[in-house]
Amino acid sequence: MTENITSVGGGSRPDADVSALQGRTGAGAPAETRGKTTIADGVVAKIAGMAAREVPGIHGLGAGMARAFGAMRERVPGGGGGVTRGVKVEVGERQAAVDLDVVVEYGVSIVEVAGDARTNVISAVERMTGLEVVEVNIAVADVHLPDEEEGAEPEEGRVR
Repeated sequence: MTENITSVGGGSRPDADVSALQGRTGAGAPAETRGKTTIADGVVAKIAGMAAREVPGIHGLGAGMARAFGAMRERVPGGGGGVTRGVKVEVGERQAAVDLDVVVEYGVSIVEVAGDARTNVISAVERMTGLEVVEVNIAVADVHLPDEEEGAEPEEGRVR
């Protein structure tokens, strides 16, 4: 049982289980082999972003200005939730690669959190899309300290 799956802008790719029925069309072909499925890069980015955020020890995604703009955008009605902030993907015919910019909680083992994030992202993307994830690159952009507030206003200066 196979299905042709393509990414937006890519060619068709057979599912992982290739069979002799691939490419058959018409009434005699099984329903699951008729037609093709297209998966946009943004879909893969959302899946990867959600999967990374599920990992304990990850405070958030995005680095520096991206986080600041994302926090402002979330406050604007219709601005979006920023699920893909800090996530970059490359999607081919059969494979995908993911780059994540993460902020970890202070005190966690960065090596363990990165490993858990890789495992969760690979599992989610492969399960939901059928694409093979060839790599998940993680850049730790910041460490969130317990006393830091999200979007906190800077303290007033000493001089006015």
